[in-house]
Amino acid sequence: MSAPIGDLLDSLGVTATIDEGELVASAVVLLRVIQQDGAERLSLVHSDGQGWTERLGMLHAATAVETPSTPT
Repeated sequence: MSAPIGDLLDSLGVTATIDEGELVASAVVLLRVIQQDGAERLSLVHSDGQGWTERLGMLHAATAVETPSTPT
């Protein structure tokens, strides 16, 4: 099945804060998918035209943002 990613993200309540005048230029989306048999997998989707270096850079930046600066 192929579905527009916006519909899938909307159903999960995913939102982004974008200021007036800003333009979203590209996206990398990581999905945790539960298959019919209950197994789980990750699926990575991205904008058309993105090269692997841009995808890797965005993933690396996301990791840095999501990594706590102090252990909890």
